[in-house]
Amino acid sequence: MEILYEDNHIIIVNKAPGEIVQGDKTGDEPLVETLKHWIKEKYSKPGNVFCGVVHRLDRPVGGVVVFAKTSKALARMNEMFRDGKVDKTYLALSRNHPPKDSERLTGYIYSVEKNNKSYISSTPRNGAKEAALSYRYLGASDRYHLLEVNLETGRKHQIRVQLSSIGCPVKGDLKYGDKRSNPDGSISLQAHRVRFEHPVSGKLIDVAAPLPADPLWQAFVGIVSENDAKASVSADADGSVAVQNGDI
Repeated sequence: MEILYEDNHIIIVNKAPGEIVQGDKTGDEPLVETLKHWIKEKYSKPGNVFCGVVHRLDRPVGGVVVFAKTSKALARMNEMFRDGKVDKTYLALSRNHPPKDSERLTGYIYSVEKNNKSYISSTPRNGAKEAALSYRYLGASDRYHLLEVNLETGRKHQIRVQLSSIGCPVKGDLKYGDKRSNPDGSISLQAHRVRFEHPVSGKLIDVAAPLPADPLWQAFVGIVSENDAKASVSADADGSVAVQNGDI
Protein backbone atom coordinates (compact mmCIF):
# COMPACT_ATOMS: atom_id res chain seq x y z
CA MET A 1 0.00 0.00 0.00
CA GLU A 2 1.46 3.33 -1.08
CA ILE A 3 0.53 6.47 0.86
CA LEU A 4 0.67 9.53 -1.40
CA TYR A 5 -0.46 12.14 1.14
CA GLU A 6 -1.54 12.18 4.78
CA ASP A 7 -2.49 14.72 7.42
CA ASN A 8 -4.78 14.74 10.46
CA HIS A 9 -7.96 14.80 8.37
CA ILE A 10 -7.38 12.99 5.07
CA ILE A 11 -5.23 10.26 3.62
CA ILE A 12 -4.64 9.66 -0.09
CA VAL A 13 -3.58 6.22 -1.29
CA ASN A 14 -2.32 4.78 -4.56
CA LYS A 15 -4.72 1.86 -4.96
CA ALA A 16 -3.31 -1.19 -6.71
CA PRO A 17 -5.40 -2.86 -9.42
CA GLY A 18 -7.22 -5.82 -7.89
CA GLU A 19 -7.84 -4.13 -4.55
CA ILE A 20 -11.38 -3.18 -3.56
CA VAL A 21 -12.11 0.11 -1.82
CA GLN A 22 -15.15 -1.12 0.12
CA GLY A 23 -16.29 -4.60 1.09
CA ASP A 24 -18.22 -6.65 -1.46
CA LYS A 25 -19.66 -10.15 -1.83
CA THR A 26 -16.21 -11.66 -2.46
CA GLY A 27 -15.31 -11.25 1.20
CA ASP A 28 -11.85 -9.89 0.31
CA GLU A 29 -10.46 -7.34 2.74
CA PRO A 30 -11.19 -3.86 1.38
CA LEU A 31 -8.63 -1.08 1.26
CA VAL A 32 -10.52 0.92 3.88
CA GLU A 33 -10.01 -1.89 6.43
CA THR A 34 -6.33 -2.24 5.50
CA LEU A 35 -5.96 1.48 6.11
CA LYS A 36 -7.66 1.27 9.50
CA HIS A 37 -5.18 -1.42 10.58
CA TRP A 38 -2.27 0.64 9.24
CA ILE A 39 -3.38 3.82 11.06
CA LYS A 40 -4.01 1.91 14.29
CA GLU A 41 -0.55 0.34 14.22
CA LYS A 42 1.35 3.43 13.06
CA TYR A 43 -0.11 5.72 15.71
CA SER A 44 -0.70 3.07 18.43
CA LYS A 45 -4.37 4.04 18.59
CA PRO A 46 -6.57 2.23 21.11
CA GLY A 47 -10.05 1.06 20.16
CA ASN A 48 -11.67 1.53 16.78
CA VAL A 49 -10.07 3.74 14.12
CA PHE A 50 -12.17 6.02 11.91
CA CYS A 51 -11.55 5.91 8.17
CA GLY A 52 -14.29 7.02 5.81
CA VAL A 53 -14.68 6.15 2.13
CA VAL A 54 -15.00 9.32 0.06
CA HIS A 55 -15.18 7.76 -3.44
CA ARG A 56 -14.44 4.47 -5.19
CA LEU A 57 -12.56 2.95 -8.10
CA ASP A 58 -13.46 -0.25 -9.94
CA ARG A 59 -11.52 -3.31 -8.82
CA PRO A 60 -9.31 -3.61 -11.95
CA VAL A 61 -8.45 0.10 -11.90
CA GLY A 62 -5.48 1.56 -10.01
CA GLY A 63 -4.61 5.03 -8.82
CA VAL A 64 -5.51 7.84 -6.46
CA VAL A 65 -8.17 7.25 -3.80
CA VAL A 66 -9.05 9.74 -1.05
CA PHE A 67 -10.14 8.63 2.44
CA ALA A 68 -11.22 10.74 5.40
CA LYS A 69 -9.65 10.30 8.84
CA THR A 70 -12.27 12.38 10.67
CA SER A 71 -16.05 12.60 10.44
CA LYS A 72 -15.75 16.34 9.74
CA ALA A 73 -13.48 15.71 6.76
CA LEU A 74 -15.75 12.93 5.48
CA ALA A 75 -18.85 15.12 5.53
CA ARG A 76 -17.08 17.99 3.79
CA MET A 77 -15.37 15.78 1.20
CA ASN A 78 -18.69 14.10 0.39
CA GLU A 79 -20.19 17.53 -0.15
CA MET A 80 -17.28 18.61 -2.35
CA PHE A 81 -17.61 15.54 -4.57
CA ARG A 82 -21.37 16.02 -4.76
CA ASP A 83 -20.99 19.70 -5.69
CA GLY A 84 -18.31 19.10 -8.31
CA LYS A 85 -15.46 20.76 -6.43
CA VAL A 86 -12.92 17.98 -6.94
CA ASP A 87 -10.81 17.71 -10.08
CA LYS A 88 -9.92 14.09 -10.97
CA THR A 89 -7.78 13.23 -13.97
CA TYR A 90 -7.54 9.74 -15.44
CA LEU A 91 -5.13 8.18 -17.90
CA ALA A 92 -6.11 5.38 -20.27
CA LEU A 93 -4.22 3.20 -22.72
CA SER A 94 -5.99 1.96 -25.85
CA ARG A 95 -4.89 -0.01 -28.88
CA ASN A 96 -6.74 2.45 -31.10
CA HIS A 97 -6.30 6.13 -31.91
CA PRO A 98 -9.43 8.11 -30.98
CA PRO A 99 -11.44 9.67 -33.82
CA LYS A 100 -10.47 13.16 -32.64
CA ASP A 101 -7.53 14.52 -30.63
CA SER A 102 -9.95 15.99 -28.10
CA GLU A 103 -13.68 15.69 -27.66
CA ARG A 104 -16.54 15.92 -25.20
CA LEU A 105 -18.61 12.74 -25.12
CA THR A 106 -22.22 12.72 -23.96
CA GLY A 107 -24.93 10.09 -23.73
CA TYR A 108 -27.18 8.19 -21.36
CA ILE A 109 -25.76 5.31 -19.33
CA TYR A 110 -27.74 2.49 -17.78
CA SER A 111 -26.50 -0.61 -15.95
CA VAL A 112 -27.59 -4.24 -16.04
CA GLU A 113 -26.94 -5.84 -12.66
CA LYS A 114 -27.15 -9.40 -13.99
CA ASN A 115 -23.91 -9.08 -15.96
CA ASN A 116 -22.47 -6.11 -14.02
CA LYS A 117 -22.17 -4.07 -17.17
CA SER A 118 -23.10 -0.57 -18.28
CA TYR A 119 -24.50 0.46 -21.64
CA ILE A 120 -24.77 3.82 -23.36
CA SER A 121 -27.57 5.28 -25.45
CA SER A 122 -27.48 8.42 -27.56
CA THR A 123 -31.04 9.26 -26.49
CA PRO A 124 -32.83 9.25 -23.12
CA ARG A 125 -34.35 5.96 -22.02
CA ASN A 126 -35.96 4.56 -18.91
CA GLY A 127 -33.42 4.07 -16.11
CA ALA A 128 -30.56 5.76 -17.96
CA LYS A 129 -28.63 8.69 -16.50
CA GLU A 130 -27.00 11.50 -18.43
CA ALA A 131 -23.24 11.07 -18.74
CA ALA A 132 -20.49 13.37 -19.97
CA LEU A 133 -16.71 13.36 -20.09
CA SER A 134 -13.95 14.97 -22.09
CA TYR A 135 -10.79 13.33 -23.35
CA ARG A 136 -7.54 14.57 -24.83
CA TYR A 137 -5.04 12.59 -26.87
CA LEU A 138 -1.56 12.78 -25.35
CA GLY A 139 0.56 10.55 -27.57
CA ALA A 140 1.51 7.07 -28.71
CA SER A 141 4.09 4.36 -28.09
CA ASP A 142 4.89 1.59 -30.55
CA ARG A 143 1.55 -0.15 -29.95
CA TYR A 144 -0.68 1.93 -27.68
CA HIS A 145 -2.27 5.34 -27.45
CA LEU A 146 -2.53 7.44 -24.28
CA LEU A 147 -5.62 9.48 -23.45
CA GLU A 148 -6.27 11.91 -20.62
CA VAL A 149 -9.86 11.80 -19.39
CA ASN A 150 -11.86 14.17 -17.19
CA LEU A 151 -15.31 13.26 -15.90
CA GLU A 152 -18.24 15.62 -15.67
CA THR A 153 -20.55 12.95 -14.24
CA GLY A 154 -19.88 9.81 -12.25
CA ARG A 155 -21.72 6.83 -13.72
CA LYS A 156 -20.85 3.18 -13.26
CA HIS A 157 -18.00 2.15 -15.59
CA GLN A 158 -18.43 5.50 -17.35
CA ILE A 159 -14.95 5.97 -18.78
CA ARG A 160 -14.80 2.35 -19.86
CA VAL A 161 -18.12 2.35 -21.72
CA GLN A 162 -17.74 5.81 -23.28
CA LEU A 163 -14.23 5.17 -24.61
CA SER A 164 -15.44 1.84 -25.98
CA SER A 165 -18.29 3.66 -27.73
CA ILE A 166 -15.79 5.62 -29.86
CA GLY A 167 -13.76 2.54 -30.74
CA CYS A 168 -11.12 2.98 -28.03
CA PRO A 169 -11.72 0.32 -25.37
CA VAL A 170 -9.25 0.46 -22.50
CA LYS A 171 -6.42 -2.03 -22.91
CA GLY A 172 -7.23 -5.24 -21.04
CA ASP A 173 -10.92 -4.43 -20.64
CA LEU A 174 -12.59 -7.50 -22.16
CA LYS A 175 -15.96 -6.47 -20.73
CA TYR A 176 -15.99 -3.41 -22.97
CA GLY A 177 -14.45 -4.74 -26.13
CA ASP A 178 -10.69 -5.03 -25.85
CA LYS A 179 -9.11 -8.05 -27.54
CA ARG A 180 -7.01 -9.47 -24.71
CA SER A 181 -6.91 -9.30 -20.93
CA ASN A 182 -3.90 -8.02 -19.01
CA PRO A 183 -1.87 -10.78 -17.31
CA ASP A 184 -2.62 -9.45 -13.82
CA GLY A 185 -6.34 -8.95 -14.42
CA SER A 186 -6.05 -5.16 -14.39
CA ILE A 187 -7.24 -2.78 -17.07
CA SER A 188 -4.96 0.00 -18.30
CA LEU A 189 -6.88 2.84 -16.69
CA GLN A 190 -5.41 4.92 -13.87
CA ALA A 191 -6.94 7.53 -11.59
CA HIS A 192 -3.85 9.65 -12.04
CA ARG A 193 -4.38 12.92 -10.25
CA VAL A 194 -6.67 14.67 -7.79
CA ARG A 195 -6.94 18.38 -6.95
CA PHE A 196 -9.20 20.01 -4.37
CA GLU A 197 -9.26 22.49 -1.52
CA HIS A 198 -8.54 20.80 1.80
CA PRO A 199 -11.84 20.22 3.63
CA VAL A 200 -10.55 21.80 6.85
CA SER A 201 -7.56 24.06 6.13
CA GLY A 202 -8.65 25.21 2.68
CA LYS A 203 -5.16 24.76 1.20
CA LEU A 204 -4.87 23.32 -2.29
CA ILE A 205 -4.22 19.58 -2.36
CA ASP A 206 -2.69 18.40 -5.64
CA VAL A 207 -1.59 14.76 -5.64
CA ALA A 208 -0.63 12.51 -8.55
CA ALA A 209 0.08 8.79 -8.55
CA PRO A 210 3.21 7.56 -10.31
CA LEU A 211 2.62 5.60 -13.48
CA PRO A 212 2.48 1.81 -13.03
CA ALA A 213 5.81 -0.01 -13.35
CA ASP A 214 4.58 -1.92 -16.40
CA PRO A 215 6.86 -1.04 -19.37
CA LEU A 216 3.76 -0.26 -21.45
CA TRP A 217 2.99 2.59 -19.05
CA GLN A 218 6.61 3.58 -18.52
CA ALA A 219 6.91 4.35 -22.23
CA PHE A 220 4.77 7.42 -21.50
CA VAL A 221 6.64 8.78 -18.46
CA GLY A 222 8.06 11.76 -20.35
CA ILE A 223 4.73 12.70 -21.92
CA VAL A 224 2.88 12.42 -18.62
CA SER A 225 5.49 14.39 -16.66
CA GLU A 226 5.37 17.23 -19.19
CA ASN A 227 1.57 17.20 -19.21
CA ASP A 228 1.39 17.24 -15.40
CA ALA A 229 3.77 20.21 -15.25
CA LYS A 230 1.66 22.16 -17.75
CA ALA A 231 -1.52 21.33 -15.83
CA SER A 232 0.01 22.62 -12.59
CA VAL A 233 1.04 25.92 -14.18
CA SER A 234 -2.39 26.35 -15.77
CA ALA A 235 -4.26 25.60 -12.55
CA ASP A 236 -2.04 27.91 -10.50
CA ALA A 237 -2.59 30.73 -12.97
CA ASP A 238 -6.33 30.18 -12.94
CA GLY A 239 -6.45 30.04 -9.16
CA SER A 240 -9.30 27.56 -9.10
CA VAL A 241 -10.07 23.86 -9.03
CA ALA A 242 -11.76 22.55 -12.17
CA VAL A 243 -15.28 21.21 -11.75
CA GLN A 244 -15.34 17.41 -11.90
CA ASN A 245 -17.09 14.74 -9.89
CA GLY A 246 -18.09 11.15 -9.63
CA ASP A 247 -16.42 7.77 -9.80
CA ILE A 248 -15.61 5.49 -12.68
